[in-house]
Amino acid sequence: MFKVSKTNIKNLLIIDGKQYVDNRGYLRELISEKEIGIKFKFAIVSKSKKNVLRGLHFQNNKPQGKYISVLKGKILDVAVDLRKKSKTFGKAFSIILSEKNCKGIYIPPGFAHGFQALDKENIVCYSCTEYRSVGNEHAIRYNDPQLKIKWFNSKPIMTKKDRNAKTLNEFIQNKIVKS
Repeated sequence: MFKVSKTNIKNLLIIDGKQYVDNRGYLRELISEKEIGIKFKFAIVSKSKKNVLRGLHFQNNKPQGKYISVLKGKILDVAVDLRKKSKTFGKAFSIILSEKNCKGIYIPPGFAHGFQALDKENIVCYSCTEYRSVGNEHAIRYNDPQLKIKWFNSKPIMTKKDRNAKTLNEFIQNKIVKS
Protein backbone atom coordinates (compact mmCIF):
# COMPACT_ATOMS: atom_id res chain seq x y z
CA MET A 1 0.00 0.00 0.00
CA PHE A 2 1.27 3.45 -0.93
CA LYS A 3 1.23 6.46 1.35
CA VAL A 4 -0.70 9.25 -0.39
CA SER A 5 -0.35 12.76 1.05
CA LYS A 6 -2.31 15.86 0.17
CA THR A 7 -0.55 19.16 -0.47
CA ASN A 8 -1.71 22.74 0.07
CA ILE A 9 -3.00 22.70 -3.55
CA LYS A 10 -6.26 20.82 -4.13
CA ASN A 11 -5.86 17.40 -5.83
CA LEU A 12 -2.05 17.69 -6.08
CA LEU A 13 -0.79 14.55 -4.35
CA ILE A 14 2.54 13.20 -3.11
CA ILE A 15 2.88 9.42 -3.36
CA ASP A 16 5.48 7.57 -1.34
CA GLY A 17 6.36 4.50 -3.40
CA LYS A 18 7.36 1.10 -2.06
CA GLN A 19 10.87 -0.21 -2.59
CA TYR A 20 12.03 -3.71 -1.71
CA VAL A 21 15.82 -4.00 -1.40
CA ASP A 22 17.89 -7.18 -1.25
CA ASN A 23 21.35 -8.36 -2.31
CA ARG A 24 20.31 -8.30 -6.02
CA GLY A 25 19.23 -4.64 -6.01
CA TYR A 26 15.66 -3.45 -5.61
CA LEU A 27 12.12 -3.78 -6.87
CA ARG A 28 10.09 -0.57 -6.77
CA GLU A 29 6.35 -0.07 -7.04
CA LEU A 30 5.70 3.31 -8.69
CA ILE A 31 1.93 3.85 -8.73
CA SER A 32 -1.34 2.01 -8.41
CA GLU A 33 -4.41 3.37 -10.18
CA LYS A 34 -6.44 1.61 -7.49
CA GLU A 35 -4.71 3.61 -4.73
CA ILE A 36 -5.39 7.06 -6.22
CA GLY A 37 -8.43 6.29 -8.41
CA ILE A 38 -6.96 7.70 -11.63
CA LYS A 39 -6.53 5.97 -15.00
CA PHE A 40 -3.49 6.68 -17.16
CA LYS A 41 -3.55 6.43 -20.96
CA PHE A 42 0.17 6.24 -21.64
CA ALA A 43 3.62 6.55 -20.12
CA ILE A 44 6.85 8.15 -21.30
CA VAL A 45 10.44 8.31 -20.06
CA SER A 46 12.93 11.18 -20.36
CA LYS A 47 16.66 11.17 -19.75
CA SER A 48 18.38 14.44 -18.79
CA LYS A 49 21.87 15.42 -17.76
CA LYS A 50 22.57 17.74 -14.82
CA ASN A 51 21.08 21.28 -15.04
CA VAL A 52 18.62 20.44 -17.83
CA LEU A 53 15.34 22.25 -17.25
CA ARG A 54 12.20 20.97 -19.00
CA GLY A 55 9.08 23.08 -18.82
CA LEU A 56 6.91 24.64 -17.65
CA HIS A 57 4.64 22.74 -20.09
CA PHE A 58 0.86 22.52 -20.31
CA GLN A 59 -1.92 21.67 -22.75
CA ASN A 60 -4.79 24.14 -22.70
CA ASN A 61 -7.65 22.33 -24.52
CA LYS A 62 -6.75 18.75 -23.62
CA PRO A 63 -5.10 19.10 -20.20
CA GLN A 64 -3.12 16.15 -18.89
CA GLY A 65 -2.94 14.77 -15.41
CA LYS A 66 0.57 13.42 -14.78
CA TYR A 67 2.19 11.07 -12.32
CA ILE A 68 5.93 11.84 -12.16
CA SER A 69 8.56 9.55 -10.64
CA VAL A 70 12.35 9.42 -10.85
CA LEU A 71 13.87 6.08 -11.83
CA LYS A 72 17.45 7.33 -11.61
CA GLY A 73 18.90 10.56 -10.24
CA LYS A 74 17.20 13.52 -8.59
CA ILE A 75 15.05 16.41 -9.84
CA LEU A 76 13.35 19.53 -8.59
CA ASP A 77 9.80 18.99 -9.82
CA VAL A 78 7.46 21.98 -10.19
CA ALA A 79 3.71 22.24 -10.79
CA VAL A 80 1.84 25.52 -11.38
CA ASP A 81 -1.93 25.67 -10.85
CA LEU A 82 -3.68 27.01 -13.98
CA ARG A 83 -7.25 26.02 -13.04
CA LYS A 84 -9.30 29.19 -13.45
CA LYS A 85 -11.60 28.69 -10.44
CA SER A 86 -8.91 27.41 -8.10
CA LYS A 87 -8.04 29.30 -4.90
CA THR A 88 -4.38 28.57 -5.70
CA PHE A 89 -4.45 29.75 -9.35
CA GLY A 90 -0.95 30.87 -10.41
CA LYS A 91 0.73 29.28 -7.38
CA ALA A 92 3.74 27.00 -7.82
CA PHE A 93 4.46 23.86 -5.82
CA SER A 94 7.91 22.24 -5.84
CA ILE A 95 9.34 19.03 -4.45
CA ILE A 96 12.55 17.01 -4.74
CA LEU A 97 11.89 13.63 -6.35
CA SER A 98 14.66 11.05 -6.46
CA GLU A 99 15.47 7.41 -6.92
CA LYS A 100 16.46 7.34 -3.24
CA ASN A 101 13.38 8.98 -1.68
CA CYS A 102 10.93 6.91 -3.81
CA LYS A 103 8.49 9.83 -3.96
CA GLY A 104 6.22 10.57 -6.87
CA ILE A 105 3.79 13.38 -7.53
CA TYR A 106 0.35 13.30 -9.11
CA ILE A 107 -0.36 16.58 -10.90
CA PRO A 108 -4.03 16.86 -11.92
CA PRO A 109 -5.19 18.26 -15.28
CA GLY A 110 -5.02 22.04 -15.43
CA PHE A 111 -1.42 22.51 -14.29
CA ALA A 112 1.83 23.50 -15.97
CA HIS A 113 4.70 21.14 -15.16
CA GLY A 114 8.46 21.25 -15.34
CA PHE A 115 11.58 19.99 -13.67
CA GLN A 116 15.27 20.66 -13.30
CA ALA A 117 17.70 17.72 -13.36
CA LEU A 118 20.04 17.75 -10.36
CA ASP A 119 22.25 14.66 -10.77
CA LYS A 120 24.70 13.66 -13.50
CA GLU A 121 22.09 11.35 -15.09
CA ASN A 122 18.34 11.61 -14.46
CA ILE A 123 15.67 9.26 -15.78
CA VAL A 124 12.10 10.42 -15.22
CA CYS A 125 8.91 8.42 -15.82
CA TYR A 126 5.64 10.20 -16.61
CA SER A 127 2.25 8.48 -16.67
CA CYS A 128 -0.34 10.70 -18.36
CA THR A 129 -4.14 10.75 -18.25
CA GLU A 130 -4.41 12.28 -21.74
CA TYR A 131 -2.45 11.88 -24.97
CA ARG A 132 -0.17 14.61 -26.31
CA SER A 133 -2.05 17.21 -28.32
CA VAL A 134 0.65 19.02 -30.29
CA GLY A 135 -1.59 21.96 -31.28
CA ASN A 136 -2.48 22.56 -27.63
CA GLU A 137 1.05 22.45 -26.16
CA HIS A 138 2.45 25.58 -24.51
CA ALA A 139 5.28 26.56 -22.17
CA ILE A 140 5.36 29.22 -19.45
CA ARG A 141 8.71 30.93 -18.89
CA TYR A 142 10.61 29.06 -16.18
CA ASN A 143 11.81 32.28 -14.51
CA ASP A 144 8.50 34.17 -14.66
CA PRO A 145 8.83 36.54 -11.65
CA GLN A 146 5.12 36.15 -10.85
CA LEU A 147 5.66 32.43 -10.07
CA LYS A 148 8.59 32.92 -7.64
CA ILE A 149 10.10 29.49 -8.35
CA LYS A 150 13.49 28.90 -6.72
CA TRP A 151 15.45 26.87 -9.27
CA PHE A 152 18.83 25.37 -8.33
CA ASN A 153 20.70 26.86 -11.29
CA SER A 154 20.04 30.27 -12.80
CA LYS A 155 21.54 29.24 -16.18
CA PRO A 156 19.87 25.90 -16.98
CA ILE A 157 20.24 23.90 -20.18
CA MET A 158 16.98 24.35 -22.12
CA THR A 159 15.40 24.23 -25.54
CA LYS A 160 15.05 27.51 -27.39
CA LYS A 161 11.26 27.08 -27.20
CA ASP A 162 11.32 26.84 -23.39
CA ARG A 163 13.84 29.66 -22.97
CA ASN A 164 11.65 31.98 -25.11
CA ALA A 165 8.35 30.95 -23.51
CA LYS A 166 5.76 33.56 -22.49
CA THR A 167 4.91 34.61 -18.95
CA LEU A 168 1.71 33.49 -17.26
CA ASN A 169 0.30 37.03 -17.64
CA GLU A 170 0.92 36.91 -21.41
CA PHE A 171 -1.06 33.65 -21.60
CA ILE A 172 -3.86 35.25 -19.58
CA GLN A 173 -3.87 38.35 -21.84
CA ASN A 174 -4.05 36.12 -24.93
CA LYS A 175 -6.88 34.12 -23.32
CA ILE A 176 -4.97 30.83 -23.60
CA VAL A 177 -5.09 30.60 -19.79
CA LYS A 178 -8.21 32.01 -18.17
CA SER A 179 -7.87 33.30 -14.62
